[in-house]
Amino acid sequence: MANQISLLLTLQKKKFAVFERNNPGYKKSFEFRTFFDGSHYGLNKKGKQKIDYEGWVYDVEVERTHNFVCGIGNVVCHNTHVDRSILGPATFVKTNVLGTQVLLDAAAEHQVKRFHHVSTDEVFGTLSLDTKTKFTEDTPYRPSSPYSATKAAADHLVRSYWHTYELPVTISNCSNNFGPYEHPEKFIPLAVTNLLENKKVPIYGDGKYVRDWLYVADHCRAIDVILNMGKLGDTYLIGGMTNDISNIEVVKIICEIMNKNFDQSIEFIKDRPGHDRRYSVDWSKINRELKWKPGHDFKTWLQKTVEWYTNNQSWWRRAKSGEYQEYYQK
Repeated sequence: MANQISLLLTLQKKKFAVFERNNPGYKKSFEFRTFFDGSHYGLNKKGKQKIDYEGWVYDVEVERTHNFVCGIGNVVCHNTHVDRSILGPATFVKTNVLGTQVLLDAAAEHQVKRFHHVSTDEVFGTLSLDTKTKFTEDTPYRPSSPYSATKAAADHLVRSYWHTYELPVTISNCSNNFGPYEHPEKFIPLAVTNLLENKKVPIYGDGKYVRDWLYVADHCRAIDVILNMGKLGDTYLIGGMTNDISNIEVVKIICEIMNKNFDQSIEFIKDRPGHDRRYSVDWSKINRELKWKPGHDFKTWLQKTVEWYTNNQSWWRRAKSGEYQEYYQK
């Protein structure tokens, strides 16, 4: 991956340097530091400036993606935040739909050996709290937000290139990820960093929205297995060891880990439009066919995640500055 991103930045004529992360307890990893136009919400929008480049590529301009797809098809990260898609859906359409189409065209032209598309369980809509039903590869699509609608459209585009052009594709739909280096706008890092700043944790609605949590290393391992052994044209669902835990229960666990009083640390806020009540993923297909299963239990690795944010405050404090503060106030 480091070589791939170096090639990408070279193709885009960006100045960059590579540094090994000082990250005890985790596998060796690297960060890229470069000058980048802040056109994506994950980057600060003050024009060209030096940023920490975290080993992935944020929303490279759609019209430029064709230049680096050959041999580097796994380094583009699509827009992945539901709340932002509600505030500005056009950006998500451009990146998640048009961006996917440009990548597919380039992959077909350069005859890449495999094109893997990472998607979300949110394309399936919501499940009832009153049942034990889980999403499977056969669940019909019912996206509820602009974000999930654009991801659903991208899924269909990928499948169409398999059927129409015989592009060798695979697709995976994952549940909610957690772990180190996640942007502090997301639920778990927002809760942890707010508590570290002695701020309250905002909880939508009644807090009883239920999610399936997947540790990021398990997700990466699943993608690697699919890339190497997945059946072309197939879809695989990827879920975690913890199914059906409510948002309010997650915050309670975080407060316990951080020795915070739960009742004094939360505030209920107005629910967001189209908020899905429950997600739960059946990952039996990838287990049965590719012998993958999650290996990180939620509570143990949530504690390690809390420790990571506690010990790396300089990283997330930069991420919560500038444009993020404007978004957070909305």
